[in-house]
Amino acid sequence: MTDLDILHFEQLKKDVQAQYLKEYTPSNDDISKWKGIDIIYFQEDLRKKAKGNISEKSFYTYFKNSPVTKLPRIDMLNLLSIYAGYDSWYEFKKQHLFTGELLRDDEDLNAEDIEEIEKTVSAAPDLLTNENSLKKQDEKPDENTDLQKSITENQTFNQNKESFSTANFKELKPQKNFIRKNVWAIITSVLVVLTGLLGFKDVLFSKTYKYCFTDADRGLGVVNTLEIKVIKENESPILYKIKPGECFYYSTKDKNLKMQISSPFYEYLEISRSLENAPDEEIIELKPDDYKMAAYYFSIKDANGDPEELKRKRNQLESLISNNAIIYQIYDNNIYGIERLDKQKYITLVTTPTTSLKNLSVIEMKKDNNGKIISIKFKIATDEKNK
Repeated sequence: MTDLDILHFEQLKKDVQAQYLKEYTPSNDDISKWKGIDIIYFQEDLRKKAKGNISEKSFYTYFKNSPVTKLPRIDMLNLLSIYAGYDSWYEFKKQHLFTGELLRDDEDLNAEDIEEIEKTVSAAPDLLTNENSLKKQDEKPDENTDLQKSITENQTFNQNKESFSTANFKELKPQKNFIRKNVWAIITSVLVVLTGLLGFKDVLFSKTYKYCFTDADRGLGVVNTLEIKVIKENESPILYKIKPGECFYYSTKDKNLKMQISSPFYEYLEISRSLENAPDEEIIELKPDDYKMAAYYFSIKDANGDPEELKRKRNQLESLISNNAIIYQIYDNNIYGIERLDKQKYITLVTTPTTSLKNLSVIEMKKDNNGKIISIKFKIATDEKNK
């Protein structure tokens, strides 16, 4: 990577910004100030025109900082170049040459690739030397077996003498010492066994219980993540998160179990169990909060661009969400971790047809005594690992 490559990338970012501004009007003309819904719309346009995508993390890394300290990977450079109207990153640089700049045909190799090749080439003589050394060791002749045989023959008399001395010693050795030695061996073995039992007593004497969860109205698995708090006397609660469709396994040697189960779409449930005669497996029904589920359903519902369907979707959300609702969008990066939206901005976000909405997940949702949604916390995953 050279300083000229950094300058070229800054040029490319401006071309990408100009390309997007031809058809869209973001919250700010400067691409480094885009956030939230602006980034989602840009990702959608990038997928449509360049048949590829960049993650939200990559956007914050390379577009929020100017100038950047390192270049993106070549595949991302090619993708952005195609979006800006060029055949490739090489073609973009070719049409934006600085004075005295020359391009090589091996531009697709970055500095890290070239450094790796140089290391491989420089290590080749050492590899050959080691290989030759191994071959010489394999070809080393065996030791003279006749010499070993001669030594053995010379030792015959000494061995007999040693056997004679040992026999005399055994006759003189007190039987008391022999018993004492065995007693200490037995005591040591017992101590080892006891130590092992103490170290693994929780594993040896505990029992594992399995709890699965279903929707009480539909008879199906729960539709979102559950939070389970295990309450123990004189101890802080232990929190577990159970993904949709998974069961909760809990190992304990206690005689009682107390759990608090909560979820954005289900009513809070507290369970107490006596484990003395409890079954190993149990299915627990959770009562759904239909009002919250409706708000989630209409948020992710695909209207397929139908104006009438979009209108119905907006009306439903208008009636479900309070005008004073507090709504937060959570991001998976350190630069912009959370953004607050008002009711209308949230409805606009979820009624704009984008493929990103299928990745919307609700973290928390609360309602008031009248059934109106007063709080929503959600995120839209952009990387596969975060879905």
